[in-house]
Amino acid sequence: MFDGESLLAYFDSSLRSRVFAASHLWLRPDCQPQSSLRPKDTFALPAPFFGIVWATTTHLCRVSSGKASTSKIDDYAVIGDCRSAALVSKYGSIDWLCWPRFDSPSIFAAILDSNKGGHWSICPVHPHAVKRCYIHDSNVLETQFHSAAGRATLTDLMPVYAEAYKRTALTPDHEILRELRCTSGEMQVAIEFRPRPDYGCRSVKIRRPSPLGLRIDVGRGAYWLRSSMPLQIDDHTARATLSLKQGDVIHFSLTYTEESPAVLPALKRAPEVIDGSIRWWQEWAARCRYRGPYRDVVVRSALALKLLAYAPSGAVAAAVTTSLPERIGANLNWDYRYCWLRDASLTIRALLGLGYFGEAESFLTWLLHATRLTQPQLRVLYTVFGQIAPREKELPHLSGFLDSRPVRVGNGARGQFQLDIYGEVIEATAQYAEYLGGFDKTTQRVLIGFGEYVAQHWQEPDEGIWEPRTGRTQNTHSKLMCWTALDRLLALNDKGRLHGVPRDLFTRTRDRIREEIETKAWNDGLHSYVSTFGGDEMDATLLRLAWYGFEHADSERMTGTYKRICQQLSPADSLLYRYRREPPEGAFGVCGFWGVEHLALCERTLDQAHKAFKHLLTYQNDVGLYAEEVDPQTGNALGNFPQAFTHIGLISAALTLAEQERGQEHPAIQVGSDVKSSPMEAKA
Repeated sequence: MFDGESLLAYFDSSLRSRVFAASHLWLRPDCQPQSSLRPKDTFALPAPFFGIVWATTTHLCRVSSGKASTSKIDDYAVIGDCRSAALVSKYGSIDWLCWPRFDSPSIFAAILDSNKGGHWSICPVHPHAVKRCYIHDSNVLETQFHSAAGRATLTDLMPVYAEAYKRTALTPDHEILRELRCTSGEMQVAIEFRPRPDYGCRSVKIRRPSPLGLRIDVGRGAYWLRSSMPLQIDDHTARATLSLKQGDVIHFSLTYTEESPAVLPALKRAPEVIDGSIRWWQEWAARCRYRGPYRDVVVRSALALKLLAYAPSGAVAAAVTTSLPERIGANLNWDYRYCWLRDASLTIRALLGLGYFGEAESFLTWLLHATRLTQPQLRVLYTVFGQIAPREKELPHLSGFLDSRPVRVGNGARGQFQLDIYGEVIEATAQYAEYLGGFDKTTQRVLIGFGEYVAQHWQEPDEGIWEPRTGRTQNTHSKLMCWTALDRLLALNDKGRLHGVPRDLFTRTRDRIREEIETKAWNDGLHSYVSTFGGDEMDATLLRLAWYGFEHADSERMTGTYKRICQQLSPADSLLYRYRREPPEGAFGVCGFWGVEHLALCERTLDQAHKAFKHLLTYQNDVGLYAEEVDPQTGNALGNFPQAFTHIGLISAALTLAEQERGQEHPAIQVGSDVKSSPMEAKA
């Protein structure tokens, strides 16, 4: 039986709502809403009863200090429900929100243009200090405001529900719940709700069609904003300024629906929903089997990764945002709200290593499903539903983060040719098989098809993992991953998990690729592997030669390569650029963790690896999140945020540290065939 206090708003063709309520509805005796009334003046009618739900709305003014701007990507935290996510600044402003999914057009985009983008801020009027954190092992955010007069706590979340709860209560398709609680003294607070849909292209009409609250119609969908305190509509914006005393609590609920009836739960259930969401996240975090060093930061990264996972399909988005700059004021601004196959093997390693087998299976199932239309050819990136990512376009009306233009949506890498992704996909399936068994006949045919494609195309130039817009070349990392693809398929065949493998073709081609890498990617003058055949440039992906088992980390060649990478690509202790460019972008987050893993795989540098890991932890923000890159001079975050690749890299590095401390074999030895397990096996 559904909770009678939930509301269903059904929309007719004119988008006017007919509202039905099941029971226990708050009404005035004459059923006429009045803005001067307080909730204590209402009463509950016994069930069953159908009527109008009363909600308060009055005019309250916003002061100029109500919306504080931010100049740092680090100032944000993320909330989400495994379907979409929002960024909340330390000043209490939601400055980025896309509904109904990660790559939908935004309703708030102040992070990309504070004037045109739209926001929803709840912030003290007077000078104050801020401290924030996630409630332990959850994605429920608490921001504490401290002023001379008092203290207040703002709680932000997208509610998540246990299956048992969803069987007994109606829940909104999409909701942000905000609770502001004055914990001591007094505090004056300004609230400003300023939606600007479609990436700020247009303003909206905020209506008060009924006592339910405020409504905004956008295309096929409708937003409802309800609050336990009155708001005034003024110039496409809802505002309020209010004074809270110790013990005062106010709640806000923003919901969105497109095709199904709108469910508007009673606000008085907010504490129950908050507690339930905290339990849901904590129960999920408790499933983590990792018991190695740095468990707290590993769990926080796992929680961030879970937020980026799209529950209906199992896909993992690269980031929540688009166009946060890799260099402030420059044009290195890309849309990362899609799913890259290059992340596959590290994602699977992270999920399996932490014990999240269901999530790993869902991700791999999505991966094989998403690629079905083009198999054996693979695309670089897909939407969370497995479709080809949209074409890239610019949004010239937005100024960008700190005037970093242009703002882009869609991604031009959709049409690139990247051979490395075949190795990533097959490495992911090999790791999955090591934990959870074999594959059905259809999947086996798909994997063999990938291998045959690699055997036919490995010699071709490609754009490579870093997706430059300057054309194709013979990238060492791409050749490494072609070698990895064939090596893992042969190993699966050796173990009886893959049948029908053309062994002669795959063995001959794998060995030919090894010979090419060892001769054409090696630079005698630099005593190092290099990023392209016959070149002299360094690339952090060269560290992956050891991780995938092509070379042992302690081999003479890898010792020279690591030394050269540190000389050319390390701007600060433990940080690494992915490659050199002028002027430089930020140090690439995941590359630093690749450096940690390389040190851990060496026989005598485990302590050095721990030191590097600890240093990299100093670059997380105050709530444990990483962007794509780090500014080596300031330590500030750069690029899209939060970045799955960086958090996956952290988890993988921690797993490698724990494995080496326990004396376990590296995964490459477990899933590979022609891997190097000792320095003496590598080519001098």
